[in-house]
Amino acid sequence: MSRLNDLVRQVGLTNPTLAADLQREVAALADRRSFGLNFERHVPEAVELPGRPVRKGDKVRILPPRGQARTRENDALWRVLAIDRTQAEPLVQLVSLTDDSVTAVPTLGDLVVVAEFRDPIYPGLVSTGKVERGEDKPFHTVINAENYHALEALLFTHRAKVDAIYIDPPYNSGAKDWKYNNDYVEGDDLYRHSKWLAFMERRLLLARELLNPDDSVLIVTIDEKEYRRLGMLLEQVFPDGELEMVTSIISAKGVARVGQFSRVEEFLYFVRLGTATIGLADGNMLDESRSASDSVGKPVEWLGLRRREPSARRGARKNQFYPLFVDRTTGALASVGEAIADEVDRTTIEAPPGTFAVWPLRPNGEEGLWGVTPETAKRNLDMGYIRARNAKPASGEASIHYLPSGTVAAIADGRIQVNGRDSDGSVLAVHLAAKGVIPKRVWNRASHNAETHGSNLLTKLLPERRFPYPKSLFAVEDSLRFAVGEKQGATILDFFAGSGTTAHAVMRLNKQDGGRRQSISITNNEVSADEQRTLREGGLRPGDPEWEQHGICDYITKARIQAAITGLTPAGEPIKGDYKFTDEFPMSDGLEENVEFLTLTYESPLRVASNRDFERIAPLLWLRAGARGRRIDDVSRGWDVADAYGVLADLDKVEDFIRAVAEREGLSLTFIVTDEDRLFQSIVRDLPERVEPVRLYEAYLRNFEIEAGRGLR
Repeated sequence: MSRLNDLVRQVGLTNPTLAADLQREVAALADRRSFGLNFERHVPEAVELPGRPVRKGDKVRILPPRGQARTRENDALWRVLAIDRTQAEPLVQLVSLTDDSVTAVPTLGDLVVVAEFRDPIYPGLVSTGKVERGEDKPFHTVINAENYHALEALLFTHRAKVDAIYIDPPYNSGAKDWKYNNDYVEGDDLYRHSKWLAFMERRLLLARELLNPDDSVLIVTIDEKEYRRLGMLLEQVFPDGELEMVTSIISAKGVARVGQFSRVEEFLYFVRLGTATIGLADGNMLDESRSASDSVGKPVEWLGLRRREPSARRGARKNQFYPLFVDRTTGALASVGEAIADEVDRTTIEAPPGTFAVWPLRPNGEEGLWGVTPETAKRNLDMGYIRARNAKPASGEASIHYLPSGTVAAIADGRIQVNGRDSDGSVLAVHLAAKGVIPKRVWNRASHNAETHGSNLLTKLLPERRFPYPKSLFAVEDSLRFAVGEKQGATILDFFAGSGTTAHAVMRLNKQDGGRRQSISITNNEVSADEQRTLREGGLRPGDPEWEQHGICDYITKARIQAAITGLTPAGEPIKGDYKFTDEFPMSDGLEENVEFLTLTYESPLRVASNRDFERIAPLLWLRAGARGRRIDDVSRGWDVADAYGVLADLDKVEDFIRAVAEREGLSLTFIVTDEDRLFQSIVRDLPERVEPVRLYEAYLRNFEIEAGRGLR
């Protein structure tokens, strides 16, 4: 609708009457929009690609002269018709995508390539460095890219494989905190909210494809400006997800605002997919009333066996209405009866001699359900995990308790110790290890203070470098622990990586439990608004090395993650200070992890299909294979096999390749370069069953041709 309104305004400049008629029709259409979260799906975004070589057929913009700020004229899109390289300075002929006018510019340096989100892209990756301190651990990766295009690239490498996504998107404050179509969205922009929603929806739709639908969690942080709209958007994008919102205190001193409440909080949305659950905490996250350590040495907690929910009525669940027989003399649970059919009157069931029957009756006398089947109850009785208390033979009543499956598992793995048995045979057990606490939805922890453990901590890692409003490292760590604390091999994605807090938190989780979790961090190399002005006045513009070195990815994200691993500041000095809370040790010790820094490139599909850009596609293949071990960057000899995957480029070498794949037990993925499906299938038949085959470059090209249409949403 916003595009229609823009067109109506243009018409109004020459024909006000027609514009008024059109505006009435547009208003009528707006009134018929569907119920729910309605917003404008603005013209798909476009991103400038400074540094990308200009080719014939590219979409481009003409840059303003050096030292001058951009104007609306610089937003016009042109198509490159021809490049005359016979001159000392190549002459570029352009045609307007708006009115078909033709012009020429004297130098390629005055153009910047533009990619619209409706256009197919064919991404590659180039390495810009790495840090290796983690021996055989998989690599964390940092990708310098427009995040929408990076998400498209990950659909080739990680579709349905991501265990958790943590993002801290722009809060839409109106204070030049984010751009839409290369323009900062100001606070007085009438379409500010719908632009933000369109921006977020496109990325969340891709994120949905990356998350494992059977068991994964999306975490999104937000403040007061968009949290209501974000909640509705998440419900629409993830209709099958379980949505919860947490309120987190990030600064107890608050932000004083005259005439308003002082803001101390932000919000976190947790979207759980499939069987994903929220893990236990070492405290309730709200106060110090209960700690996990309080349970050490304490007896285990027995739960009531009768189901309590209102829907737990006889017949609602199969085989969960049956008698438990209690000894009339001792009050001990003697035996477990069989489940009875719904039409059978329970009073017709006779108890064994010397016992009486206890049924799962609700307080009002209605027939309910037990919490386990008879088979499970019998097994628990044999093990001493079910018991009766307060027997009343005259009324046929007794309290039936049992140990839940989590407690039984803790006994099996030694976290709970059985010290003996009661007179009725039920176990006497105590906790040897701390028992987790169910976290509350309001968090108030000193470790989550954004100034102390966000800004100040970042200053220790990167002295003299500043980043606005970084998250508390320990707040992100806690959030991720709830999602992947029990998944030591999890893959975690952050596509608004900013200062790199998510990757840092993942590495700390690995240190605490010996995990091999991987983080993928995506951020662009945008320069702050204030710094842009200074650099522009110095005659610089995006794409110049002196400009790019001040970008977020190069100046902050990569530097922070490298410092966290090495324990050294960018100047080579040991980092001052200690990590706090969960585990305390000097930050100068660093972290035993591996990371590689990558930059997204935009490739020609013809060059890719003809295997002329393998070195740009190679990192994508390595990422798809788990980003572990050696990467195959060269297949000039026809084939190669690494730790996790293999590549066959010359089908005349197929026998050697198959033999090498069979000998590499940890290898689970192969890429076969061929245009012939028949040949591909014949090679697949000779591969071990454990190995997944992927055909290049058909799978690669098809992936991005299909995904191109998403930008139109």
